[in-house]
Amino acid sequence: MAQQIHGSATAPTPATPATPAVHATASSSGQFVRFTLIAAVIAAAAAFLSETVGLHAWAMFVGWVAWFTRPASALHGVHAVICLWAGMLLAVAGHLIVAFLSPSIGVAALPVAVFVLACVAVGMRTTPVLDNMLAWFVGLVAFFALHPENILTGLFTLIAASAVGAGAGYACQRLQHRFAA
Repeated sequence: MAQQIHGSATAPTPATPATPAVHATASSSGQFVRFTLIAAVIAAAAAFLSETVGLHAWAMFVGWVAWFTRPASALHGVHAVICLWAGMLLAVAGHLIVAFLSPSIGVAALPVAVFVLACVAVGMRTTPVLDNMLAWFVGLVAFFALHPENILTGLFTLIAASAVGAGAGYACQRLQHRFAA
């Protein structure tokens, strides 16, 4: 078989240790291409949907990223999104802490708020369902990156966009699993 791969016209040789590796590589690269195309098509569709309904594509990818922080199962993905949204809510609390403390302690209000937010996010690392610290911090970052004029509208916008991204992450995960064989 190794001789056939190299273009020889002679009869195939018995299987050698190199033969399974050739098939495994071809199979792996085919799976790699399928997985890549599935992810690319779903990401493009999610970006299109986000833009079509007036959501930021970057905020959609926040949900996608959160989903894949724990890609072991759909349940872990849901838990990651719960942590993401909890991080966004925590960011709202941080925003309010800064607004409340700024008149009295000035620029020290932000470090105080960050200290409180970090204590909560890191402190949840052993709590079932809420133990995805990375997703908590992605939620915090997303809210502060948006810097919304209206807190409630900004929060709902982020939740909607990240829900699209999480849904796309789920679809990607399911389709990749289906075509893994």
